[in-house]
Amino acid sequence: MLKDWNKPERPSDEEIDTRLKIARENLTRNQIKVKEGKIPVFVIFEGWGAAGKGSLVGRIIKNMDPRFFNVESVKYSTDEEKRRPFLYKYFTRIPEQGEFAFLDGGWMRDIVGGKMSGELSDKEYRKRVDSTKRFERTLADNGYLVMKFFFQIDKHEQKKRLETLLADDTTNWRVSKHDLKQNKKYDEYLEAFDSFMYDTNLSNAPWYMIDAKERKWAELQILDIINQGIETALLNQGHAVPILQNTFALKKIPKLSEVSLDKKLTDEEYKEELDKLQKKLGRLHNELYQKRIPVIIGYEGWDAAGKGGNIKRIAEALDARGYVVNPIASPEPHEKARHFLWRFWTRLPKSGHVAIFDRTWYGRVMVERLEGFCSENDWQRAYNEINEFEKELHDWGAIVIKFWVQIDKDTQLERFTLRQNTPEKRWKITDEDWRNRDKWDDYETAVDEMLEKTNTSFAPWHILESNDKKYARIKALKIVIKAIEDKLEQVEKN
Repeated sequence: MLKDWNKPERPSDEEIDTRLKIARENLTRNQIKVKEGKIPVFVIFEGWGAAGKGSLVGRIIKNMDPRFFNVESVKYSTDEEKRRPFLYKYFTRIPEQGEFAFLDGGWMRDIVGGKMSGELSDKEYRKRVDSTKRFERTLADNGYLVMKFFFQIDKHEQKKRLETLLADDTTNWRVSKHDLKQNKKYDEYLEAFDSFMYDTNLSNAPWYMIDAKERKWAELQILDIINQGIETALLNQGHAVPILQNTFALKKIPKLSEVSLDKKLTDEEYKEELDKLQKKLGRLHNELYQKRIPVIIGYEGWDAAGKGGNIKRIAEALDARGYVVNPIASPEPHEKARHFLWRFWTRLPKSGHVAIFDRTWYGRVMVERLEGFCSENDWQRAYNEINEFEKELHDWGAIVIKFWVQIDKDTQLERFTLRQNTPEKRWKITDEDWRNRDKWDDYETAVDEMLEKTNTSFAPWHILESNDKKYARIKALKIVIKAIEDKLEQVEKN
């Protein structure tokens, strides 16, 4: 990549001026096409300190409608960001359909910087490289145009620019200790940048090297590449994306029809167990906070299966300052206009906190699949994309627990009828619930496939037999407690 990169031949000043005028006009037109085609464009500027990334961003956006792009300078991760998964601060910044997001600095800066500082072990470095490749691929698969630029200048040029900036009181603040370290250890950083780019140079998210010695020439290179990328993306719209083979080990899980629903608890057994288990969970929550372990609990299940009551018994045991319950409904327009996992990335807890999801990212392979809200290619790809998402959460250190709350069709009808005939419960029943009931068999087929394809060791499914709600609540508490105890024991050993 960098070490064997051949600089493009620089045109004459006159040719650069002529081509720049055309390229700027093309970008103005292409921005309209991007808006009409609903293509989200994610542009990342990386490179050496003092290579001119910031000023080049300013020159590029002069040719664009400011209503439909966003520019951010992304620094090294703050302490707050370090309490989230590594990809959190990048996934939450992805643009909406038809819009551009420009990042001055991105995941390369974080990963290579962490490697060079010794903050990342070789093992952690490799994990983050793999995360980056999955992240970029899933964006491309979901219609994003991902463009990564590296601004290249040699050691002498970088040193000259840094000295010029330092000599002026109005610009010396722009030079960081990291920039100076880069120049001092230029060859080591060159090796690190080269290695990272080689590993992450994907066909659907390639690296583009920019000769950044002269601003106009650098601007022309970038504009030409962006324009070409947009035109190619428009041509490729609507093409099916290959379905990737699952690479994660899956655990066997019974089909819903094989689950016995005759399990029950007496009122006395329930009250005794509930009190004991909630007190235990409350104590464990304190340990989770002290050891900065995040917990993510996802609930799926039939309408009227008892998810709300089950969640309530978990939440009652927790410190109210350390958990949040996310009720997930149909996506809002700004959520629907992004990658389907975006609205879940934005709701992840900080380390030491608990996030409970009433409905989850599995809507993609159930409701969206059956109601035609996404294409077959979309939901077929989603199994692997969800496994990758949950692997990111696991590698971050989170406990991931997924519940399917199971009842039979007769029990659902009894509960629907009760809700409809009880004024204070009538808000719980909707026409959509009745329509979904008519599709019970289709949903059961989809759920069985979902359980089969996403029951991993790092994010297992647990089926809660909820014809008796009391039994299901106690079982859920026991599962959550066991998962936390196992994680605490593992952390203690390490």
